[in-house]
Amino acid sequence: MTTQPLRGKSALITGGARRVGRGIALALARAGADVAITFRSSQAEAAETAREIESLGRRALAIECDVRFEASVRAAVAAAVGSFGRLDLVINNAAIFESTPLDSLTLDRWDAVFETNARGPFLVAREALPHLLAAKGRIVNLGSLGGMHAWANHAHYCASKAALHSLTLSMAKAFAPEVSVNCVAPGWIALEAEEIERGAGQAAHFAAKTPMQCNGSVDDVAQAVLFFAAGPHFITGQVLAVDGGLGL
Repeated sequence: MTTQPLRGKSALITGGARRVGRGIALALARAGADVAITFRSSQAEAAETAREIESLGRRALAIECDVRFEASVRAAVAAAVGSFGRLDLVINNAAIFESTPLDSLTLDRWDAVFETNARGPFLVAREALPHLLAAKGRIVNLGSLGGMHAWANHAHYCASKAALHSLTLSMAKAFAPEVSVNCVAPGWIALEAEEIERGAGQAAHFAAKTPMQCNGSVDDVAQAVLFFAAGPHFITGQVLAVDGGLGL
């Protein structure tokens, strides 16, 4: 793989302002891509991430977008294409993660998680598809180990990610041969700013359960996304666990 395998290409990543999304956006920029990121409420973080992308010598665009709504998604895709002139890569990263006991899970919370985690990627892919077909582009969805293994207090999240994994396979069949579609499914990812909130003990617990004896990093996820973004176009319909063996 060349130093900048995405030079001359452009990418749109939802939820790219912070956390894992930011790491992916910067990895794509380092690989040579111009990058548009969407945000819903993290305007300041989005502006900072866009500045970081530009500092790497790439064009950047921060777009306010709510992936739950067709008009918002349509406008975001149009803005990215209008700014860069093309769209080669879509990363469906925007998601809601929350913990709720199943016996007290409300319909509103179930719908809220599915609207973002499953309907959002469908809408983004559908609106971007004409541009991706023209570019023989790629889609990478961000799933979760929770979509492969049930977690008792995250039923709505797990079900939404399992739906996204299945949607990945359907897209891969439907959009071939022009567009490849794959999914990266992270396990426990260390996010330094949130370890206090999550609890250091919880992080240590998962690290101890992981065969690799550590938790994943944002860069681990970003490099897996980059593989699907810049690797063989022939690879499609895959769900890749980035979990250090935690799901084994």
